[in-house]
Formats: sequence, C-alpha cells, structure tokens
Amino acid sequence: MRTYIRNFVELAYFKNFIVFLIVLNGIAMGLETSHAVMNSWSHYLHLLDRAIIVIFTVEVALRIYAYRADFFKDPWSLFDFFIVAISLMPSSGAFDILRILRVLRLFRLITVVPQMRKIVSALLSVIPGMASIAALMMLFFYIFAIMAFHLYGATFPEWFGTLGDSFYTLFQVMTLESWSMGIVRPIMEKHPYAWSFFIPFIFIVTFIMINLIVAVVVDAMNVMNKEEEEHIIEEVKNCDDTTKEELVALRAEIAELKAILLATKMPTPSSDRA
Repeated sequence: MRTYIRNFVELAYFKNFIVFLIVLNGIAMGLETSHAVMNSWSHYLHLLDRAIIVIFTVEVALRIYAYRADFFKDPWSLFDFFIVAISLMPSSGAFDILRILRVLRLFRLITVVPQMRKIVSALLSVIPGMASIAALMMLFFYIFAIMAFHLYGATFPEWFGTLGDSFYTLFQVMTLESWSMGIVRPIMEKHPYAWSFFIPFIFIVTFIMINLIVAVVVDAMNVMNKEEEEHIIEEVKNCDDTTKEELVALRAEIAELKAILLATKMPTPSSDRA
C-alpha cells in the first residue's frame, strides 16, 4: 500500500494537478483584493479556498505516510508541511495575521517546479558569500553616509540631515533612481564638486558590489549544473557497467544452454549398437 501511494504522489499528472491548484489558489487570492468580485463571489471563493487547503492537507498526509521519517529529512517537504500547517490554523482573533500568510501557499510552486527549486537552492548555497559582500557593502554605505552627513547635511537636511536620511538617500542613488536630476545636480548647484563624491560611490557600490553578488549567484548555478552533469555521467557509467555485467551473464547462460542442447543431441553408445 505504501509503495502504491509513493508511486501515486510521484506521478507527473499528480504533480501537475498540484501546480494547477497552486496557480488557481493564487488567482483566487488576487480576486479577493477586488471589492466588486468579493461582493458577488466571496462565498464561492471561500469554498474554493477551503477545498484547495483540504486537497493540500491530504497530499501532505499521503506523502508523510509514503515516506515516513524521510519526509521530515527533506527541507522542501518540511517547507510544504509548515505552509499547509499555517493554512490550517484559525484566522480570526489573535491569529488574524495568519489569514494574510495564506499567500505563502504560492511559494509551494518552488517545491513542485524543479527549475525554481534549483534556483532557490543556488541562492541558499551562496548565502555565506553574499553575506560577506553585503557586509562589505554596508561598510561602504556607513562610511559614505557619515561623509555625506558632514558634507551636505547642513545645506540639504531633508536628504542628509541624519545618518538614517543619508543611508536612505545613498540607497536611492545606488539604485540609480532619479539620482542625477533628482539629487546630485541640485546638490552641485551649491557644491560644484559633489560629483567627485557620488561618482566613486556609484562606481564602487552599484557597478562593483552588485555585480559581485550577481557573479556569486551565477558561479553557484554553474557549480550546480556541473555537479548535475557529473551525476548524470556517473549514472550513465553505472548503467553501462550494469549492462556489461548483464551481457556477460547472458552470454554465460547462452553458453550453458548450448552445452545442454549439444549434450542432449549427442547419440548414446547403446543407440549406436542397436
């Protein structure tokens, strides 16, 4: 029974059905943001939401039954379990915030779609490297924010009047959103050499640091692809070795059968004298 259920939950049709339900649930949650739709269809949307969470609960229960302890050893399975558990909690009173957290069900697409799961795994694997880059970037932000406070805080207090304001303004400059016409050029009207401060900041933080993060993620994806290719090659080699062994055994069996057939066809001495 357990083997049958395991084969069932691993069927491509079953996984595609779960993907369909996740997408349908996401569309329904989006429709719930429309007052016109909720005035006419709220009852049906709530019924659909309950039906979907029942199906998700049954799916997770089947997987727990099929895999037993192995289910709780898989991080992605645990993620599905907690998402469904949150959906089953009451969404009223002190737990009203959990109604908003229902939208987290859409993250189940990550566990169902292999390519999404691969990308997330790559992102998780580069967290230590990204943390180092982020720490270095924060150091640059801190230094430049203090410098901007002392240089421009008196003339532009709305942008650099406090350390927090300087951080936020520099973050806007880093994203290149209205950094020139909105911030730097007005500052240059009173501080003509302000470009010598902002251009090195943009060059270091935006062009170097951000690209370093991208490079780390791309490198992690390349490593994962290489490991996957090596795994596939190893499986092919193992299949080849197994096939060779089976061929050798098959040839030995054929030789034995030939020997038996030849032995049965050879005339006995008594039949020759007769």
